[in-house]
Amino acid sequence: MDLLSIIGVILAFGAVIGGNFLEGGTVDALINLPATIIVIGGTFAAIMLQTSFKLLKHAGRMLLWVFMPPYVSLEDGIEKVVKWSMRARKEGLLGLETIAGKETEVFAKKGLQLLVDGAEPDTIRSVMELELIAKENRDFEGAKVFESMGGYSPTIGIIGAVMGLIHVMSHLEDPASLGSGIATAFVATIYGVAFANLLLFPIANKLKAVIKLESLYRELMIEGLVSISEGENPRSIELKLRGFLH
Repeated sequence: MDLLSIIGVILAFGAVIGGNFLEGGTVDALINLPATIIVIGGTFAAIMLQTSFKLLKHAGRMLLWVFMPPYVSLEDGIEKVVKWSMRARKEGLLGLETIAGKETEVFAKKGLQLLVDGAEPDTIRSVMELELIAKENRDFEGAKVFESMGGYSPTIGIIGAVMGLIHVMSHLEDPASLGSGIATAFVATIYGVAFANLLLFPIANKLKAVIKLESLYRELMIEGLVSISEGENPRSIELKLRGFLH
């Protein structure tokens, strides 16, 4: 569980509501059902029109990473590779067959199987890099879904505000209601800007950070497995891979 993300969401909305309260406003002034429908409904409608169902579903699964990111440790990766290299040095590449069978990490398991099958270093690198690039591109497309939503949201908020003003202007015969009516109209703008800058853009950037860390881990794995296939010394492999920590 990523407590920093949870605290960030609470603090973001707490700051807006608290600031409104300190200025003499009330929570009720920020609650408007039509504005909510226009901004949230319009934003989701726009992204559904732009995105395929498969990508939208993938982006929805990735949303969990904001609060429960996948565990990725470069230190653990280096330790695993060094152990594999020591095993291969003692028993040969076939000695990794048992380890490959027990490995739960799909990407590492595939690399170990290539090692055991006697694939050439260049083959191992090309096969695993292709998989890395494919997954990285797919995940970045998922993150861009939230980035696109952040772009649409403020504009749709303005649409909501204009619609509210049209409604207000159609009731000019009642001057007493103009002030509250205009204030309500601009709630849609607040929703649009807040939705984008307090949620959608931060979510997209958080997902991109997770993707970059996962890709770095996979690059480490590729370099380690290729080094094992080339028969490098375990100590040399460890020193090389520690470069990823910087």
